[in-house]
Amino acid sequence: MSALQLTRPLAVIDLETTGTNVATDRIIEIAVIKVMPDRSVQRKVKRINPQMPIPAASTAIHGIRDEDVADAPTWKQAANEFRQFLEQCDIAGYNSNRFDIPMLVEEFLRVGLTFDVKDRRFVDVQKIFHLMEKRTLSAAYKFYCDKDLTNAHSAEADAVATFEILEAQLERYASLLKADVDALAQFTKEDEYVDFARRIVRQNGMEIFNFGKYKGRAVRDVLKSEPQYYDWMMKAEFPLNTKEKLTEIYHDMMLKKP
Repeated sequence: MSALQLTRPLAVIDLETTGTNVATDRIIEIAVIKVMPDRSVQRKVKRINPQMPIPAASTAIHGIRDEDVADAPTWKQAANEFRQFLEQCDIAGYNSNRFDIPMLVEEFLRVGLTFDVKDRRFVDVQKIFHLMEKRTLSAAYKFYCDKDLTNAHSAEADAVATFEILEAQLERYASLLKADVDALAQFTKEDEYVDFARRIVRQNGMEIFNFGKYKGRAVRDVLKSEPQYYDWMMKAEFPLNTKEKLTEIYHDMMLKKP
């Protein structure tokens, strides 16, 4: 069996949320299963009051209602606890590169906390699965572990299942996958992007808009010719992480102005 080799903790995360819009939706449950290099496990699971109504369509998926989180802490109250718990951790999840991590970073920014992603490695178990088999979480659990995910869309159950799937993938694909986080992070790495929402990507070392009327154009060129576009983006409903990265580019341009 190709047991996962860890040089530092691997935090397997799963979020249940009010919806899928990173800019406007909120976390209502978070589970972190922290697997240590010695294979001991620490867990932190918490319901969160999102301070907004939970849509019926979302409740239909995860079963969490407004009354279930009415007395739960807000994210502002819980954020620092999770930020500290995730220190020095690499992060894994199921579709985490495209959803859980962007949502988590956005929530930290909303309460004035930064979540440093530099030097962290991200392993997306869904991407391994899709590259190898093309299925969903419940199907992945059945396929790799021969178990039924009876408590799907409970954050803790999903996070536990995700780690079990990862270990089963390493066993199944022992000849194709190296059992260390660095190799898995490289294997599941997405195209190079500047912000988590992928509104800005990097091509040949240049930041490029990846949406709208300026899609495919260099961000710096657009901001030079139409500086009002920066103001529009900062006022529009873009994720805070996108605005943060755009501001970094804009300030860098201003510093380099002759």
